[in-house]
Amino acid sequence: MQENLQQDEIQQIKKSLVRFSEQGWGLAFGSVSALGLFVATIWLVLRGGINVGEHLNLLGVYLPGYSVSWAGAFIGFVYAFVIGYGAGRTIAAVYNRFLPR
Repeated sequence: MQENLQQDEIQQIKKSLVRFSEQGWGLAFGSVSALGLFVATIWLVLRGGINVGEHLNLLGVYLPGYSVSWAGAFIGFVYAFVIGYGAGRTIAAVYNRFLPR
């Protein structure tokens, strides 16, 4: 197959295969972090107790409206998705920036 391709075509294929999809990384990081926070919050709500999720509840300082409750799980899901999306997209952008051109 390489006999049929020019050198610049081979270089273009290598460049396109190595680059990260910023949107893909953003969606992946956002989904994983959102599901993680959602599941952790619901787990603590279902577990119950006197001081439910006292450590996880501290996220409310950084994420206004978040608490260890059913409503807080959905609010936290949105926050975590947005933060995870931004982090994943930033990681992919920085990685792509340092690739040889």
